[in-house]
Amino acid sequence: MTISIINSDKLGEDLGDSSLKLKHIIKSLPRECFHQNRRKAWTQVLLSVSMVALGYYLLTISPWFLLPLAWVFTGTALTGFFVIGHDCGHRSFAKNRWVNDLVGHLFMMPLIYPFHSWRIKHNHHHAHTNKLDEDNAWHPIRTEVFSIWKPLNRFAFKMFMRQRLWWVGSIGHWAVVHFDWRKFKTKDQSDVKFSVAVVVVFAAIVFPLLIATTGIWGFVKFWLLPWMVYHFWMSTFTIVHHTAPDVPFNTANKWNEALAQLFGTIHCDYPRWIEILCHDINVHVPHHISTAIPSYNLRLAYSSIKENWQPYLHDECKFSWSLMKQITNQCQLYKTDVGYKTFNEYYAGK
Repeated sequence: MTISIINSDKLGEDLGDSSLKLKHIIKSLPRECFHQNRRKAWTQVLLSVSMVALGYYLLTISPWFLLPLAWVFTGTALTGFFVIGHDCGHRSFAKNRWVNDLVGHLFMMPLIYPFHSWRIKHNHHHAHTNKLDEDNAWHPIRTEVFSIWKPLNRFAFKMFMRQRLWWVGSIGHWAVVHFDWRKFKTKDQSDVKFSVAVVVVFAAIVFPLLIATTGIWGFVKFWLLPWMVYHFWMSTFTIVHHTAPDVPFNTANKWNEALAQLFGTIHCDYPRWIEILCHDINVHVPHHISTAIPSYNLRLAYSSIKENWQPYLHDECKFSWSLMKQITNQCQLYKTDVGYKTFNEYYAGK
């Protein structure tokens, strides 16, 4: 059957405030949510560096049957590197732009993620969260768009974005979106070129050295598989943050920025060790209310949001395989003004 959604316009009417603005929510937050604390920021850096170093140490000493655990730990710790770069991209890590750019490049460099290109594309996601055809972060594909795709594109989308291989989806996004500076505005192209050059030089130096000293297996063991775990979390966090059967993606004329950020952004609890290593990126609602909130203040901001705006919030969830099964089974294609449809429903209606 077709899964219907809650339209954000209707949601606002039901709650008695269809004119809700994002500025109303921001003004309700305690001022300390926006305070940048140098000690807390650099403590996060120390934690991530220490945990990644521990992960690589475990990879060097683990017998073969414990390597999967070491890969999971190391890749999750590397996701913390990305979250630090994420704060830098939003200028919430430090007050000085050059510090944000330097730290952002250093921490995203081992992930082969061009800092400026990610920063620019990600800010577009925040400006158009859950807006059909505009949101560029794991947005649904409309049925009418899917119908005109070539068979190979359909197959790739079904396998790697909306079914059991969702966890490699961010690799495709990384490869397709972030390296071609021609896809960016002219004023941004020099920054993008610089960031691409940084990761290319890093790879050109580190990868041959790693292979020369540890062999092809060493490259796979020490870089590729931890990097795959990192992309597992990138894919998972991204799809869970904004995907549920009742979360609407609206066209521009029906889109409300405040409701998109409140109801269209989902808080998901993960095992505490993951939340610590990933610097609470799962506490995602306040980040969409204001990107100026540093990651170490997200829980404080979320407590305030729940106190003041609870009726507008989507239900919280807990990470589990059943959650991912629900998302990938139900949230596959999107019919404008109706909601999600499964691939089976799409083909049955042809």
